[in-house]
Amino acid sequence: MPVAGPIQRLGNLDFALLLVVATFVTGLIWLFDSVFFKKTRARRAAANRRSGGSALTEPVLVEYARSFFPILLLVLVLRSFLFEPFRIPSGSMMPTLVEGDFIFVNKFAYGLRLPVINTKVVEISEPVRGDVVVFRLPSDPRINYIKRIVGLPGDVVNYDQREKRLDINGEAVPFEVIGAYEDDAGLELGEEQLGDKDHMLLHMRNRISPGGTYVVPEGHYFVMGDNRDNSQDSRFEGVRYIPEQNLVGRAVRIWMNWRWPSEGGPIWNRIGKGIQ
Repeated sequence: MPVAGPIQRLGNLDFALLLVVATFVTGLIWLFDSVFFKKTRARRAAANRRSGGSALTEPVLVEYARSFFPILLLVLVLRSFLFEPFRIPSGSMMPTLVEGDFIFVNKFAYGLRLPVINTKVVEISEPVRGDVVVFRLPSDPRINYIKRIVGLPGDVVNYDQREKRLDINGEAVPFEVIGAYEDDAGLELGEEQLGDKDHMLLHMRNRISPGGTYVVPEGHYFVMGDNRDNSQDSRFEGVRYIPEQNLVGRAVRIWMNWRWPSEGGPIWNRIGKGIQ
């Protein structure tokens, strides 16, 4: 089984740039027409009606700009500052998230950022241990990953790869074995407590994944997948420590699950489920 990691964005950076450009251009056309041509066109239309001539129509370009600008602006605001949809294509966050989940990511949870350039303009809150976050991969910001925050800036994180246990700043993270996952003897289901948050995770009995001690730099975060032995996360080069500016937002809810065409249809009991 390959190590799983990337998450699929519904629309990439190029789409974000296209959306910004389209909103700006349609708004500019509408504004330019309103300031310089609309009144003149209205006078000419009134004169035509008095003389019995045909009515003047609005230029097609202006009509399209006036129609599409409010829609584009609404989509831009929602996608850039409020919520953005993503699709889970792998099992690195099982059992919290499974393949085929479509999720909403809260874009304003950690502050408001300008679209495309990602500059933070408003501080709101800081990530906390246990948050499930989407972030841009440090080694390739075009790729988005989803993991759980384990280590905060300044933390010393240790993962024992044989015992499959985690400790942070010298304190063992509470963990309780529940049993086999979905009657699969090769998968061990457990419950872990990170900070004030309890969550389920998986261990693969026949696999040893990377471990060691990691010191989290200031302004960075250490992340791990809930499917501990099938997750490309901060234990791997290319991911390692996540800069604060690479955080896209906090995953909050599943709005659909559909593994079409492989599975044929939605898993209804996952729809609307909150992400813990």
